[in-house]
Amino acid sequence: MYKLSGVTKNYQKGRSTVAALRGVDLVIEDGEWLAVQGPTGHGKSTLLQILGGLDRPSSGIVDFDGRDLAQLREAEVTKVRAQSIGFVFQTFNLVPTLSALENVEAALVPLRVGSAARRQRATMALEVVGLGDRLRHVPGELSGGQQQRVAVARALVKEPKVLLADEPTGNLDEDTRDDIIVLLETMWRERGLTMVLVTHDSSIARRAQRIGVMKNGRLSFKQPRPGQSRPGRAAQVQAARTGGSVSTGTGAAPSPAAGLIPADVQPTDVQAGPARAAADPADLEPHRLQAPDLEDDADLEDDADLDSELSGFDAPDSEPADTITFD
Repeated sequence: MYKLSGVTKNYQKGRSTVAALRGVDLVIEDGEWLAVQGPTGHGKSTLLQILGGLDRPSSGIVDFDGRDLAQLREAEVTKVRAQSIGFVFQTFNLVPTLSALENVEAALVPLRVGSAARRQRATMALEVVGLGDRLRHVPGELSGGQQQRVAVARALVKEPKVLLADEPTGNLDEDTRDDIIVLLETMWRERGLTMVLVTHDSSIARRAQRIGVMKNGRLSFKQPRPGQSRPGRAAQVQAARTGGSVSTGTGAAPSPAAGLIPADVQPTDVQAGPARAAADPADLEPHRLQAPDLEDDADLEDDADLDSELSGFDAPDSEPADTITFD
């Protein structure tokens, strides 16, 4: 899925050069769930932006399914984001004047999905996340947890290969946090997603298969967590196409989340149509963040206790801006 080799990211800050990423090497397997933790300003969100094609490295290779995102033209990177990568941000990034249904539909516009199919798929996505009775509500009429569910539906309605989540529970209370993480984990298991989740919450990170720690722009890993079984992505795609289901290995009943494309919508139904809404974040020019404040060079320590390592660093990284323009 992903193979990063020698990835660096440098920002100019006055006359100084700030190193946000320093020679990151990383392999993420298809269908893996990776959690990334670390102090604020040490490169977590920068890494996520580069994985999502929202920013380019200063040097190194970012191989995504055999294509180096660092070398692709901007139009090609935009297409990869629109088709293959879903984003969930801490601040939801919903368009305040659009309904929940229209916000989710926006993710399908760059894929040239016809208006009827777009509306049907967006409705199904909202039903999957438990908001079938909130289709016409604008974000201001929804709670924080409900807004984040809309954001999850928007990320997943296009059936991406990858879900990138930057502090998705940072603005939520504890109970709502748990609901959102259970929802994301369910989607990961049932749809065979590859998921990279940045979080300061160690209780969330421990649910992942692997935990990475970013410190001073360098990445190290805790011991992998055994026993996180999941169905393969090929089986999930086949189930989505046939309307079937795949066991999650938990004994629970299969969920409609396995596929969000209605069984009666054929490829010929997905055609160019008048855009009711403009593009989702994947169709926009990448937002260039200001250089984060980083500490001086230091070797990455391999602490035995992640909670101890991260104590005192509970402020979230700034997430990339996400602006959508509608005709």
